Amino acid sequence: MKKLIGLNIVFAFILFSCHIKTEKENKDQLYKIETEYGDMVFKLYDATPLHKVNFTQLIEQGYFDDLLFHRVINGFMIQGGDPDSRNAEPSKILGEGGPGYTIPAEFVDTIFHKKGVLAAAREGDQTNPEMRSAGSQFYIVQGKVLTDEDIKKVEDRINASKLNKLVTKFIDEAKNEAYNTGGNIDYQIILPEARKKAKEEFKQGGYYKIPDFKRKIYQTIGGTPHLDNAYTVFGEIIDGLDVIDKIAAAETDKNDRPLKDIKMHIKKI
Repeated sequence: MKKLIGLNIVFAFILFSCHIKTEKENKDQLYKIETEYGDMVFKLYDATPLHKVNFTQLIEQGYFDDLLFHRVINGFMIQGGDPDSRNAEPSKILGEGGPGYTIPAEFVDTIFHKKGVLAAAREGDQTNPEMRSAGSQFYIVQGKVLTDEDIKKVEDRINASKLNKLVTKFIDEAKNEAYNTGGNIDYQIILPEARKKAKEEFKQGGYYKIPDFKRKIYQTIGGTPHLDNAYTVFGEIIDGLDVIDKIAAAETDKNDRPLKDIKMHIKKI
């Protein structure tokens, strides 16, 4: 009986160890983007589960194989994932293709646009106010190392955008009220009132400042902070950051497409 109990304990320990190992392997699963410039190893974030599941499924389908990095802007980012880029003619304008669906935004304050992160491309705010992500198109941040002055400019830009959105919100509310009551829309009255309300609400929310933990990264590693909380970041390169720089330095045409095709292959390691 003692021997049997001992075997059961050992068996239970093995199962427990395997369970922990499996969970760790799932959590730390790595993937590789292969290019002629070198390989980039990346992981996907658990904090953005919708994007993680989607990207994983696309990789398993071989969706990205032979697609191009079709949009490259040195000092900013490299973008790919458009299925129309596979075997595309040199003159073809790319960036509109996808699997036919979008993904809800998953903004996480502790995940931001430092150099090397993977983020989802998307349509602009006017046609996509919910900021839903494209189904397959993604970009990898290169960015740049920022100074205090650079960060102040980014903060000013973000706050100006917030204020403008508030003004638009109050203008729309005034227009809807006038429409519902049968009144006239007088922009000479509506606009100043909307600006006044926007400034009051903006003051209550406070001037946005980039948190210290982000500021430190942006001033050492670099990135693109003006995209934070506007595009979903869902993974990061953990090996091969130099490959980003090599691809970003490629010569491009007026549409930011590299003159020489840069193909990718993405696979599970």
